[in-house]
Amino acid sequence: MKSDDQLIKNLASAYLQIHRRLNRALTQQGASLTRTKMLLFIRARQGAARAADIAELFDLAPRTVTEALDGMERDALIARAADPDDRRVKRIAITAAGARMLEATEPLRQKVLSAQLTALSDEEHAQLTCLLGRLVESLDEA
Repeated sequence: MKSDDQLIKNLASAYLQIHRRLNRALTQQGASLTRTKMLLFIRARQGAARAADIAELFDLAPRTVTEALDGMERDALIARAADPDDRRVKRIAITAAGARMLEATEPLRQKVLSAQLTALSDEEHAQLTCLLGRLVESLDEA
């Protein structure tokens, strides 16, 4: 008999533990997981990111995102520019300083993430990746 409740609890617990460990490691290096995740998203959008996109992706209140972006802009990690199609919208791009921060923290981020999954064999890792991918796809469709 499968226990959906236990599965969800285990997924949540694993996510939270990995998240905390990664955040601690990045904080010790002078970065933060929140900023790193936002910068990775902004970089992937290649200058087309909007605060609303970030709020939706991370399920954050718009004000929370605005405050985080204000801090990153003050630290010269991002730049905001008017959207050419809608003056009310600001497009967000990563700056050279933001790219350097990601470059500096990426090896640590990868090392910490890999260390969290050492309990899995290569086969188990591949299976879990496949299964979670299918779960995410079905949730996206719902």
